[in-house]
Amino acid sequence: MTTVQKSHINRTVLNNGIVVLVVENPAADIIAARIFVRAGSCYENQEQAGLAYLLSAVLTKGCNGLSSLDIAEQVESVGASLSADTDADYFLLSLKTVTSDFAEILTLAGRILRSPTFPEAEVELERRIALQDIRSQQEQPFTVAFDQLRNVMYQNHPYARSSLGNQATMSCLTRADLVQYHQTHFRPDNVVISLAGRITPENAIALVEEVFGDWQAPSMQPIEITLNLPQLNVEPQIKITPQQTQQSIVMLGYLGPSALSLEPSVLSGDYVALKLLATYLGNGLSSRLFVELREKRGLAYEISAFYPTRLSRASFVVYMGTAPENTQVALSSLRKEVDLLFTTQLEEDALQATKNKILGQYALGKQTNAQIAHVYGWYEILRLGVDFDRDFQEAIASLSATDATAAAYRYLREPYVSLVGREEAVNSAVLYFNS
Repeated sequence: MTTVQKSHINRTVLNNGIVVLVVENPAADIIAARIFVRAGSCYENQEQAGLAYLLSAVLTKGCNGLSSLDIAEQVESVGASLSADTDADYFLLSLKTVTSDFAEILTLAGRILRSPTFPEAEVELERRIALQDIRSQQEQPFTVAFDQLRNVMYQNHPYARSSLGNQATMSCLTRADLVQYHQTHFRPDNVVISLAGRITPENAIALVEEVFGDWQAPSMQPIEITLNLPQLNVEPQIKITPQQTQQSIVMLGYLGPSALSLEPSVLSGDYVALKLLATYLGNGLSSRLFVELREKRGLAYEISAFYPTRLSRASFVVYMGTAPENTQVALSSLRKEVDLLFTTQLEEDALQATKNKILGQYALGKQTNAQIAHVYGWYEILRLGVDFDRDFQEAIASLSATDATAAAYRYLREPYVSLVGREEAVNSAVLYFNS
């Protein structure tokens, strides 16, 4: 077992490979834990898309010696919370209790994580619910546009897929698939446990050792997945889905870098710059897109930009919901606003205001024990390390307008385009884009 103290974060690696992060925060009589597993949808076979999602839905529905009802009663009897979720890059089990009940609920979480039973009836029920969700999402214009954009941007990479998979793959998933996936990926050397609350690092580590210390990794090495994108031809491409909707969804996507540079554990300067530019463009009522295209020109019902933090290359996305008759001008206007990022340098006032917004939101995202446990565990599972917290803030503060413009020039010149809306409206936009 090795322990490293980084400011207020205690990082310990147990002998079986589990990474334990502890932030002691005695302000409230609550402990929150986030148990991350390297087992998200990126780790699925393409033919089994949706498997990690289905596993998250049934994981808490039975474990060795306990039924779904038994688990629910044990959690609810002490007013705790316990839930499972999945992402492209990881699987997550979340729990929160008052301090006096934490040992009991962590022990329960350990049983669930290590010995789920995947009852056939629960698997079938959750599979049917997932299929309903898939069909429902096919009627939501934003989801259709986003799925379409991911498919054209990422091609055969796992990021192209929805975590739900599709009707064909979800329909074929079985209990045996869940068991095999769990046996392959749920192992101690794939686990990060992040805790925050009224508990000392010493007591937290002792408790985790008691619950998980006898969990031994199988002799085979953990499966290493390839998260580098295949070579993509970044050329103007446009995809449309005609749909009788009340509004058109206009979406532009650009392939950006992952958070880490090619050098291990070194923060990518372009990632930092694109984070700032996404905030400047589309984060909040004072953002450039909201002010220029919604407030001044009345083009948008909804408008935003986002650039998530991913293990592999992330997508920089801007989108607008607009009236069908405005589809062509919306596409033109969105493209022009993004193009300004590499043709016109940000003014110093706008640059500083965006920095203040990012750093303020960053601080507000670490107020509760649940938020603290999540964010540091998330850094660890994405291999960013606990120093990322400091490095990112310093990088944002020191970013220059020249750096931002240069990153925009490298990544934001040629968009992928996704349109969903009435056939006449999206076809006219295609003619504009191709002209």
